Amino acid sequence: MVAWSKSGCLRGLLTLVLALSAAQASAEPYPTRTITIITPFAAGSVTDAAARMIGQSLQDALGQSVVVENRAGAGGLPAANAVARAKPDGYTLFFTTNSTHSAANGLYKNVPYDPIKDFTPIARIGSFPSFVAVNPELPVNSIGELMAYAKANPGKLSYGVGNSTGHIAGETIKKRTGTDIVRVNYRSNPAVVTDLIAGHIPMAIPDFNTGLPQLKTQKVRALAVLTKERNRVLPDVPTLSETVMPGFDILAWAGMFGPANLPPEIVKVLADAVQKALSTPPVIERLNAGGTEVFWSGPQDFSDFVKTELVKWTAAIKEAGIEPE
Repeated sequence: MVAWSKSGCLRGLLTLVLALSAAQASAEPYPTRTITIITPFAAGSVTDAAARMIGQSLQDALGQSVVVENRAGAGGLPAANAVARAKPDGYTLFFTTNSTHSAANGLYKNVPYDPIKDFTPIARIGSFPSFVAVNPELPVNSIGELMAYAKANPGKLSYGVGNSTGHIAGETIKKRTGTDIVRVNYRSNPAVVTDLIAGHIPMAIPDFNTGLPQLKTQKVRALAVLTKERNRVLPDVPTLSETVMPGFDILAWAGMFGPANLPPEIVKVLADAVQKALSTPPVIERLNAGGTEVFWSGPQDFSDFVKTELVKWTAAIKEAGIEPE
């Protein structure tokens, strides 16, 4: 016969209750409360606009509030690190770009996170094309004329940078063409374009979302796109590859991540919701109108893509001769 003490019975009951509570908690459907999407760029940026659009779609699909939190600055490193250190429960997500996951390791000496190991890829949502733009007061009408002007005025021409794409493209232009153009850093592209229009800087490399509205009202002039092929939105604007930089091709991308070890069932819920959003005509039209090229890929394909892009962008940074800060 086994003798049970009163304290032993109490401990046994407590253990059982805790086990049942844990099992019930783990079985709770996701989500049950507000989801926060952190983005590493300021309000008004193309990343912010896309994050808010996807966030609204997730809110509609999942039945829980979704808020977008902007943590701009320092190349997106603090924002990325905050997500990397967050609890992997699906309530802190990261809507980001190549800046934090492809370029950061080549641009900065001390990156406080691993872009591969510290995150769970959820879905890729598309690409953000960019173009070389100048203030209309600058006496140039082509990228060739811009380079000739830069060579005739060494150190007197400057360009604004609000993200890693503009930084890498600008420095590569300087290196390949042998020009001396001063880089001016900004926290985001909207601020860059504001100063470009005002004439505080004569040149910039904005994304389509930020630059196209100003191009349509002739407040800026487009001289070249960064991709190897011409863009359907600006068919008459040549590429850098076909003009002054043969073979040059760079295209920013955007996607959603969670912290490492995000449960597969939560990843699936989120990835499916994003895919549904990106197959909805109104969402596609709104993203396309802002210059985003919609492209969905699921967790595994996105994971493979991120690894490949990390190698590609690191090589591009080295070619540009950029020293980590």
